[in-house]
Order: sequence, then C-alpha cells, then structure tokens
Amino acid sequence: MIIQVKLKDIIDEMEIQFEESRSLLNINTGEIVLVTSEDLRAAEDEKPFDHLPGWEQENRMNAIDVVENFENYIELPTKYEVNEYEIMESFCLTVSDQRKNESLLRAIKGKGAFSRFKDKIIDFEMEEQWYTYRDESFKQIAIEWCLENKINFIE
Repeated sequence: MIIQVKLKDIIDEMEIQFEESRSLLNINTGEIVLVTSEDLRAAEDEKPFDHLPGWEQENRMNAIDVVENFENYIELPTKYEVNEYEIMESFCLTVSDQRKNESLLRAIKGKGAFSRFKDKIIDFEMEEQWYTYRDESFKQIAIEWCLENKINFIE
C-alpha cells in the first residue's frame, strides 16, 4: 500500500512543535502523531496507564506503538530544521525598499528579535507579505522532507 500524506498536515505539525515532543509520520498508515518525551519514557518503562484520562491513554498508546514499531515512523522536520530566524532574515533580504530592508535587518539582531520583527512588519503593513513568505518557506521544507524520505504527498 502506498500512502499519501497531505502536505498541509505536515506543515501544521511543523508549526506547533514544542520542547520535549516529537512529531512522527507512520509510514504504513500516513497518520502523524505527536509524542512527548514523558510518554515515550513511560512507554519504555511499561508503566500502567489505565487510570489516566482518555486523551492521555491515547497519547500513551501512540508512544507505545512508536517504541515497539519505531521502524514504521519517520520524524518530521524539527523546529531546529525549520529555522524561523533564517526564514525571517531571508524575508528581510527580499524587501526591495532599502529603508524597510535595513530597519527589518536591524530588528532581527540580538535578544528579542522575533517580537521586534513582528512589530516592524506591523508598522510597515507587511504582515500579509511576511505570512505568505513564511507559509511558502514551510511548504518548501515539507516538500523537501517528503522527497528525501520518499513520501508521496498531496497538496
């Protein structure tokens, strides 16, 4: 069976990543699961979980499946592979208005770069341009990941 994964599902998962979690694609079913480090540790320790709420039991069952059938899973691009700072910098370099370009590049230097950048794109009324650029960047990362891992995708 050849699975097809929706590119949007991959992108959505890439956007919601957080510390201590992993997003994985089951190459047999096409399902994307998010597992926390805590659930993976508990699955490896085979701790009972029937006392947990339903949603936590489901998370634990996903983690158990990942541990027992790891060969069936491929990790989606991590937040380190999706370098939003580089995407911001790249966007800044596409801005043809020299004043805006320089202001945006200054805004992304040092601590607080993300919030300063966001403030600047609002000030310059460039939010739509930024989010279009960002979405396209995420899409390209997802496509490259699919091609590298021989995953069939649909848009």
